[in-house]
Amino acid sequence: MTHFISIFLSFSESLGYPGITLLMAIESSFIPFPSEIIIPPAAYLASQGQMNIFLVILAGIIGSLIGAIINYWLAFWLGRKIIYRLADSKLCKILLINSKKIERSEKFFLRYGNASTLIGRLIPVIRQLISLPAGFARMNFKSFVFYTTLGSSVWVIFLAGSGYILGANQALIIKYYEIISLSLVALLIIAGVIWWLIKKKDQK
Repeated sequence: MTHFISIFLSFSESLGYPGITLLMAIESSFIPFPSEIIIPPAAYLASQGQMNIFLVILAGIIGSLIGAIINYWLAFWLGRKIIYRLADSKLCKILLINSKKIERSEKFFLRYGNASTLIGRLIPVIRQLISLPAGFARMNFKSFVFYTTLGSSVWVIFLAGSGYILGANQALIIKYYEIISLSLVALLIIAGVIWWLIKKKDQK
């Protein structure tokens, strides 16, 4: 584990902020690339004074948004049938993408509506694909950018905070990753319910 951590740290240091943006764009699009090995090591370097934590977070958010927008427009222009057909191609299988994963994301989107592009950014697997059903539904682009930016910000800040506080101990980050991720989703759902109740009360 120590050897891999050293590799990640060296990799992050050589990337710089543009590299973080590029890799987060890839992670946020249809190519599987775990953000857990991009942001935390860079944040750790920031804790050592080798990078700026605010620029790390900004680069991560911008990259996430770029990747999400790519997925959105692909789904918007190609449409549901073509995307589902492509999802079961040999290339997509190599990229660990299939129609079942897209269908799961689409059901999530249909259940929670536009807010799913915020909540979905915090859920493994769905995070990378939630932009596709938003494109299928031709969700208002400004709303899509707003919710995606908010969700991406929460996720990137969480990863950056983990790397900054826990340091190079990737084992701890991985250990608490799922627990904290689900906690963030639960808090967002609770906040959404409270907001909906307040809005409904104001309309009476």
